[in-house]
Amino acid sequence: MGRENTSKTHQMTHRFPIKEIARQAGLGLATVDRVLNDRRHVSPQTKLRVKAAIEELMAQEAQLAARGRRLFFDFVVEAPGRFSHEIRMATEAVLPKIGAAVCRPRFLMQDIMAEDEVEQALMRILKRGSQGVCLKARDTPRIRQTVQTLTAARIPVVTLVTDIENTDRLAYVGLDNAGAGRTAAYLVAQVLGSTSGTVLTTRSHEQFLGEEARESAFVAELTRQCPNLQIVAVRGGSGIDFETSKLLARSIEKIRDLRAVYSMGGGNRSILRTLADNGLNPRVFVAHDLDRENRALILDRRLTFVLHHDLQLDITNAFNAFLAYHRLSSAPPETPISTVQVLTPESIPNRSEPHFPQG
Repeated sequence: MGRENTSKTHQMTHRFPIKEIARQAGLGLATVDRVLNDRRHVSPQTKLRVKAAIEELMAQEAQLAARGRRLFFDFVVEAPGRFSHEIRMATEAVLPKIGAAVCRPRFLMQDIMAEDEVEQALMRILKRGSQGVCLKARDTPRIRQTVQTLTAARIPVVTLVTDIENTDRLAYVGLDNAGAGRTAAYLVAQVLGSTSGTVLTTRSHEQFLGEEARESAFVAELTRQCPNLQIVAVRGGSGIDFETSKLLARSIEKIRDLRAVYSMGGGNRSILRTLADNGLNPRVFVAHDLDRENRALILDRRLTFVLHHDLQLDITNAFNAFLAYHRLSSAPPETPISTVQVLTPESIPNRSEPHFPQG
């Protein structure tokens, strides 16, 4: 008996002795044999117990196989240093909690990464090998094609915070961006009501799909709730202070009766400074992510709301997707998307400014 089972379910996964399955399921050998050979007079509950036992044995086998195994994962991130720092901190916080394997991250993080720089970085990773790439990059044809090249070479790609469309990437982890945009519109509408005037929206780049989804949802919802408000959009600057300020200054004459700002891509200190230099003081300022800059600004009450999400959860979901791909853990039914958290000056966790290591 042992390994002679011919069940289709069994053949598609690992093969275990019937004794082992019976012990795991708490059933008799004859009962397990009937289930595995699809014989009659077996209840659905018994079939489920046998199926669950096989899945549990598979998970245990994967854990045994993973002991001492070292996996290398590459983080390729285009983001301002303040956000890259948050990603690195979240990754370092998550790593000790991963028990399925020893995971070693390698980071390539730059404020601005042109399309060819991302492509070259990914091709270097392809050449040296990797167990997975966590990617925050613009959605462009060449980057899409390079992602396809990686996945064809069995290097899985998980997109972080902003997605890459029409690729075989393994998963997207990060915020529900459209939900965040609608939340921002709701907050602005609650404060301004039927007021007329201008709302400024800012994005770091036109080719980040996450910010595009935020903006589209925000504009649609705010137009529905507050038809008297006019929206002026400024796109570019990559969230870098000088570039963001320069682009905003070029559009400043379009802004009259400024009531609110929805900043999707950062650079908020420079946005506030440029607006103040031109005599503009919004009643509502909605920003994204509780990084060091935004923490200081909201505690000074220069930001009204910060839309935040659990970056550690995102990184955990990325590692879970990679480990499941390599059959070192059971695959989740689907990768969850982070829900938005609305923070105010009164709800900031650890209100005293923490010490952040420089990096």
